Amino acid sequence: MGDYREHALDGASAVELVVALYDGIIRFLYAAIAAVELGDADGRRAAVKRALDIIIHLQARLRVDVGGRPAESLSDFYAAIFAEILQASQAASKAKFQHAIECVRNVRDAWREVARDPNAGGEGRLAIPVPAASVAEGAMGAAPARTGSNWTA
Repeated sequence: MGDYREHALDGASAVELVVALYDGIIRFLYAAIAAVELGDADGRRAAVKRALDIIIHLQARLRVDVGGRPAESLSDFYAAIFAEILQASQAASKAKFQHAIECVRNVRDAWREVARDPNAGGEGRLAIPVPAASVAEGAMGAAPARTGSNWTA
């Protein structure tokens, strides 16, 4: 199965790879929900670990020195969603996992837009959603706010 996924991403752009990582986070969060439903604490922890590993990977590769405030906002989002996923796991809360999925999906959809149209936001730049405060407050039901700045993906 690993080979299939690796070959499926051959030739993918950097933005498409980011979208695939977000899809992975979402997939593992759904696995965590399934584990909660089954009362499988080990399965929940394993799924959460995989989702958090992807977030750590994304956070570690952010270039705040190049991306400025929008990249800082994305960094804040990663920190907030990391904390929310930990809280969802500790509480074994399907609702909290579902909320985290919605938050990740909102940001993933912005990346998907750029994957479809590399000129979205102007000359290959992306207006990064800034959902960190909303994640912390638990109010991510609406579409994320967008910054006026651009961040080179």
